[in-house]
Amino acid sequence: MATQQSETVFLHIDNRVAHVTLNRPQAINAMDVTMLNELVQTLKEVASNDEVSIVILSGSGRGFSAGGDIKTMLSSTDESAFGPVMDTISELMTTLYTMPKLVISAIHGPAAGLGLSFALAADYIIADRHSILAMNFIGIALIPDGGGHFFLQRRLGEAKAKQVIWEGKQMSPEEALSIGLIDEVADDDLQGAVLQKVGKWLKKPVKAMVQTKTIFNQVHLPELKTILELEKQGQQEMRNTEDHQEGVRAFLEKRKPTFVGK
Repeated sequence: MATQQSETVFLHIDNRVAHVTLNRPQAINAMDVTMLNELVQTLKEVASNDEVSIVILSGSGRGFSAGGDIKTMLSSTDESAFGPVMDTISELMTTLYTMPKLVISAIHGPAAGLGLSFALAADYIIADRHSILAMNFIGIALIPDGGGHFFLQRRLGEAKAKQVIWEGKQMSPEEALSIGLIDEVADDDLQGAVLQKVGKWLKKPVKAMVQTKTIFNQVHLPELKTILELEKQGQQEMRNTEDHQEGVRAFLEKRKPTFVGK
């Protein structure tokens, strides 16, 4: 048994299972630069730990993750910081996607934006019945990042992925399950549902399961890397649009934005 805590990430390893918990509960685990860097470091440690077979991703407090930290983004006027942050996001998502372990996302409360992209990188996704899922970048005239295009396309197909991105609406776990976005809805006990899945997997030949995962990942990794780079370029372009500026103003003023398509 081992426990490790950084400023924003909590890691607990016990009986071949690594529990990685996002730990900024005061911000519904919104991902700031510190959390992104600490997640990369933590996941790399877990990936290289031969004693770990399964990884569980979860969030502390009221939700899984509200996404990227918008307040931090809005308070930063340093455009030169944008590229390095996006590069860290890319490193995080490729590290998670290629993790040589079986990964479960355990979602409660909000999983939105970058937080949802992060959750979708897992092999199996279980959501609490009261969770809320949203790929909601469109609300401030941005596009998904963190490989959101890739993970949605893999799970839903291109046509449905576009609809989810363009609508940007909040989905119930039942709706997310019905379209194939997640794999299971926990009735009343999310932890119990996760532990039940873990118990079944621990009785299986996990190395063989991971080898299958690795084969698929190696085939699709070049596409993920391409999409991450295109998302970086596209996000930079969208940040300079009139609609994004209006979306930000509307967000700050707590009103519905008026977009003009420019």
